[in-house]
Amino acid sequence: MCRFVLYKGPPLTIASLVTEPAHSLIAQSTSSREADEPLNGDGFGVGWYVPALSDKPAVFRSVTPAWNNGNLLDLARVTRSHLIMAHVRAATRGLPVTELNCHPFQFGRYAFMHNGDVGGFAHMRRKLLGSLSDTAFGAIKGSTDSEHLFGLFLDEIEKRGEGEGAPRLADALLAAVQRADALSRETGRNERSYLNIAVADGKSAVALRWTNDDPAHASSLYLHTGRRYACKDGVCAMIQPEAGQGAVIVSSERLSEDPGWQVINPNHALLIHEDSTVDFRPAA
Repeated sequence: MCRFVLYKGPPLTIASLVTEPAHSLIAQSTSSREADEPLNGDGFGVGWYVPALSDKPAVFRSVTPAWNNGNLLDLARVTRSHLIMAHVRAATRGLPVTELNCHPFQFGRYAFMHNGDVGGFAHMRRKLLGSLSDTAFGAIKGSTDSEHLFGLFLDEIEKRGEGEGAPRLADALLAAVQRADALSRETGRNERSYLNIAVADGKSAVALRWTNDDPAHASSLYLHTGRRYACKDGVCAMIQPEAGQGAVIVSSERLSEDPGWQVINPNHALLIHEDSTVDFRPAA
């Protein structure tokens, strides 16, 4: 089961999420605590926004394990951003380990990552592709269920025209998940979906924890909010919240032992607004 982390707030280094915390994303790539498979070595990716230069995110992906990629360690040490997405991959059985299949996926100003499984994907892929707009169809380069889910999101965001904001992202994401679930049920195979998703547009973001199985079986997902996330001498902690000036972390597993980590309830979307305030929306 893949692991990921999303950050929005005052600019910090990628290393503050990927390498420095006690249970950093790289630690999760070798020793995941809350997944059936503790190893996530089938590639990685990081995406980050630099609005002074472009509204499109930069993305660096590789098929090498995150823990021994020197380029990642060097880049993470010196790259800062207000909005960062990072992902370590455990490939679905039968799918190739290629750079195209590593997350996050990027199209225009949108970045998207996922851990889990889309139930019945192999049996509905052709119908899913046939339902997409030309733009969304052309955005899919790899073979993962995750990127096809991103295609559904792009299709739904395109329908909503120009605009910004977390509610718009959430509307499109929930519609995409509903379409995927409907296509899965049409296969008649009754396969379950486990969808932890993060999507961003450079200003706002949405994270979703969703399953059509018993909610107790949903993949783990946590939230931490505060004024600033800081690491010193390997100890990372969130400084107390301050409305409208905050920092938000969403992570598959807790990055550190400091108090304040909250479980995101199954079948709920977390909306992260431009001012880094948050609210929840049911997504049953």
